[in-house]
Amino acid sequence: MLADLPVTMTAVGYDAPGGPEVLRPETVTVPRPGPGEVLVKVAFAGVNRPDVVQRLGNYPPPPGASPIPGLEVSGTIAALGEGVSQFLPGQEVCALVSGGGYAQYCIAKAGHCLPVPEGLSLAEAAALPETLFTVWHNVFERGLAREGEWLLVHGGTSGIGTMAAMLGRHFGLTVIVTCGSPDKCAAALKIGAHHAIDYKATDFVEEVARITGGRGVDVVLDMVAGSYVARNLKCLAPDGRHVTIAVQGGAKAEINMAVVMTRRYTLTGSTLRPRTDAFKEAVAQEILECAWPLVEEGLLRPVMDTRFPLAEAAAAHARMEAGDHVGKIVLEV
Repeated sequence: MLADLPVTMTAVGYDAPGGPEVLRPETVTVPRPGPGEVLVKVAFAGVNRPDVVQRLGNYPPPPGASPIPGLEVSGTIAALGEGVSQFLPGQEVCALVSGGGYAQYCIAKAGHCLPVPEGLSLAEAAALPETLFTVWHNVFERGLAREGEWLLVHGGTSGIGTMAAMLGRHFGLTVIVTCGSPDKCAAALKIGAHHAIDYKATDFVEEVARITGGRGVDVVLDMVAGSYVARNLKCLAPDGRHVTIAVQGGAKAEINMAVVMTRRYTLTGSTLRPRTDAFKEAVAQEILECAWPLVEEGLLRPVMDTRFPLAEAAAAHARMEAGDHVGKIVLEV
């Protein structure tokens, strides 16, 4: 099987950090899977905000990870590493990876792969792992969201935001999202959010209070940080949970700790990429048991924005940075 593989492949890389234009196709060696790994012949790679941050030089790959961008892929298994028995060559999978997705072949841990069910396209499959792992862990495991609770999500039409709205609705949450225009608010409502707030036209803190009748929300999924944290806390009900997954508005925040104590808030956050393989495998198992049946039944599908050829990764990054997308951007390999 390994003997049938090509020696080289096309990938997208960059010589130095910079704007989208630094991304370019290059010829590199096809990697070989080690124990517990599979080699995926990539059909599509998801484009995510961390890819942009890495390209800018602010999010280096963890030790041992491929320097090639790309944190999620779909495709067929081209080769199995030692000890892998749960998948077969030629089987369609999607996978969460620590890097290397923008390429014709990509190494994935077998435990981080999910089987692609009938009816799910490979383009859609590539758009699932990063958002599904992130939302599941942060909303339901760290945020402890439970049926009947309220969830506030910033970036309501991003890949994460759309997944949070859909998954939250499926699991009985009432979802409020913030968006940057009336059109995006309308799109978010169509996708699955119960309420959408145009943060450029109104104060989201006041709107959350109005929508919830002064109660507040139980969980905030925050991708902004910075000055938003203090405002988010004003949106929380007593015993609320504030979960930060990105710091697009700045890494530092000033908050009133007396309010945190008296209202019994929990502030937490996480990054997924540097976590251990065992941790990611545990999250994958939770998803397989709790969320993947929704995918298999056709009840959960990613919101797709634009498909770019692999060689046009720079254009894909430019679209993401412009903030015009609704849902997921993918690269076709």
